[in-house]
Amino acid sequence: MSEIVEDCPRCGAHKVTFSLFSAVETARTTPGAQTFELFAACRACGTSTVFVLKQRSRYLGAQNWDSGTVINTGARLREFFELIGYISAKDRTGISPPEYLPDNIENAFNEGAICLAVGCPNAAAAMFRLCIDLATKPMLPADASEPPPAKIRRSLGLRLEWLFENNRLSSGLRELAECLHQDGNDGAHDGTLTLDEAQDLLDFTVALLERMYTEPRKLELAKQRRDERRGSRS
Repeated sequence: MSEIVEDCPRCGAHKVTFSLFSAVETARTTPGAQTFELFAACRACGTSTVFVLKQRSRYLGAQNWDSGTVINTGARLREFFELIGYISAKDRTGISPPEYLPDNIENAFNEGAICLAVGCPNAAAAMFRLCIDLATKPMLPADASEPPPAKIRRSLGLRLEWLFENNRLSSGLRELAECLHQDGNDGAHDGTLTLDEAQDLLDFTVALLERMYTEPRKLELAKQRRDERRGSRS
């Protein structure tokens, strides 16, 4: 049976040995990177943890591992794999970000989804507001001397109102955006949001991001495929 030495997320012991009992491959991406979830027991406290290990980049595609090899490879395991976390309540999200988001917005969205999953609606609201803030700032005129004035540029609520009034955001999103005025500010300033209110903010965030990033990119890809098909027939 293999062993790994890690900090225990259950008892807090540092650099303690874990016995490995089973492994499940959960992902395999090109060129051969594998991710495994390992069921292990801490030898300090006796409790179990499911660790997530990912193949180190220098070994990508070098070999394909199976569950038995992972469990029986011994001390070499951490040479080939790096620890990227362990399974916890944060993995209950079930909420995937819209496709084709910029990295900074996707990271904020995922953090908000984790906060929502573990029952922290005010923290979730802050991250979803950040997503909206990052997405809408580039929609303003680049020249700060042009309208809107600085007060509107700085305020997310006022900025959204200006974008709607100037037809830079679809009016179909306007009703959903009310959650930002009614709930988002309360969560940011008073810490009074409920999970339902954070969920409303999530719904608006998803709708806005899909309209701004996902739908245009899908249309662009569809056009590319159409052009490629026409080119292949010429």
